[in-house]
Amino acid sequence: MFTDKRKLMDGAEIPLLGFGTWLIPDGRAADAVRSALEIGYRHIDTAQAYGNERGVGEGFRQSGVRREDVFITSKVLTEIKDYEGAARSIDESLRVSGLDYFDLMLIHCPQPWDAFNSSPDRYIEGNRAVWRAMTEAQRAGKLRSIGVSNFSAVDIENLWPAAEVKPVVNQVSCSIGNTPRALIDFCAERGIVTEAYCPLGHGAAIGNPKIAACAEKYGVTSAQLCVRYCVQQGIPALPKTENPEHMKNNANLTFTISEEDMKALERL
Repeated sequence: MFTDKRKLMDGAEIPLLGFGTWLIPDGRAADAVRSALEIGYRHIDTAQAYGNERGVGEGFRQSGVRREDVFITSKVLTEIKDYEGAARSIDESLRVSGLDYFDLMLIHCPQPWDAFNSSPDRYIEGNRAVWRAMTEAQRAGKLRSIGVSNFSAVDIENLWPAAEVKPVVNQVSCSIGNTPRALIDFCAERGIVTEAYCPLGHGAAIGNPKIAACAEKYGVTSAQLCVRYCVQQGIPALPKTENPEHMKNNANLTFTISEEDMKALERL
């Protein structure tokens, strides 16, 4: 599973199985990332907002894995909606993490979190300004690929005409019972790969009896079923855990969910 990848519109390849670090404190991030890389993960996701870019970079260095073999993502703070602020934040992320470049940088959200889906302001000009800074950072070799996160179809359409370089990824909440099919299809039509954060549904999927019953049918855990559900659709998934045994379990995906069960899981 670690070697399965999806080609992005810009020619880069993103591993389908990733390791999420949301809510892992900076002081514990190094141990978690090092463990994940030692187990075999080659795709690590962080963000400026997580406050653990330092630990992520340290964990990578402790692992001894070659830089070119690891795909590392970060995200620009949602509160930053100007060119200068975005440019400074990218340089600061590189400095704090100790990395020479990020494989992928995303606009974390089209709106600041306190306005997310509650304000009519979609911050069109602000997102375009941030995108210009990301595009220039990509040209300078600081970023290999650039994309967005939590963007709706409307937000992507707002950005699209002004984006000389098009976004290659839209990272959104996606899981069994919460599959934004219309958005996934919209992105696919434009060559954008949808990526799934919280593929376990913020943990809710683990206790769902219908998911558990389906998992038992395949002789796997509910967590394995949830991750497989995403990657089987070509959607890179970012399960998060600090437990090495859970990391191994989440990556043990040598089974295929039937088409009938995939449809039933999406309808949950």
